[in-house]
Amino acid sequence: MLTQLSHVRNWIFDLDNTLYPVSANLFALIDARIGEYVRTLLDCSPEEAHRVQKAYFHAHGTTLSGLMAEHGVDPHHYLDFVHDVDMTVLQANEALVEALARLPGRKLVFTNGDAPYAGKVLDRLGLSASFEAIHDIHATAYRPKPDPSAYLGLCDAYQLDPAESLFVEDMARNLKPAKAIGMTTVWIDNGSEQTPDPDRGFIDYTVNDLGRWLHEILED
Repeated sequence: MLTQLSHVRNWIFDLDNTLYPVSANLFALIDARIGEYVRTLLDCSPEEAHRVQKAYFHAHGTTLSGLMAEHGVDPHHYLDFVHDVDMTVLQANEALVEALARLPGRKLVFTNGDAPYAGKVLDRLGLSASFEAIHDIHATAYRPKPDPSAYLGLCDAYQLDPAESLFVEDMARNLKPAKAIGMTTVWIDNGSEQTPDPDRGFIDYTVNDLGRWLHEILED
């Protein structure tokens, strides 16, 4: 299959539930911290905090963007709080480390989280040396995926030709803007998708296990 992807020079990966399995349940810990942050900020019930959290996620792309727009929240304070979680649930994936090392071309992480958090995750996964850069929420000026400007900013920042780029994500909706500018798209269908979309025409490849898929295309 790598012959079918011979045009790919740039391999771009989402972080959470993409570079580690959804079964690690790390994002559930973060989700709980987000709920706690919202509850404390608004002095409301856990149920109301959950409603606000998810409403902002769907309307703004991330809960953070909604909190910044509606309440002027400091993004650094928020991110430090919600990412203060136990990362021992993550384990190094040697197969993925090996596959990424063998991939020809540039490799980057594109995340709605921040670089300090992403760095900790990559370290736990044994992937600290696998990527050229982390393009995070600060770099997008807090306009998160799936905002089209985030993708254009990524390409501008690293001089990436979208037609020579492949993007891997577990959130299908975040692939649509990538496809719109000419990227090859890979959806990790692992059960973490939160926004079902009947339109799947913007997805080029659907895979269940990233490490296995990368090894398959490398051995093709």
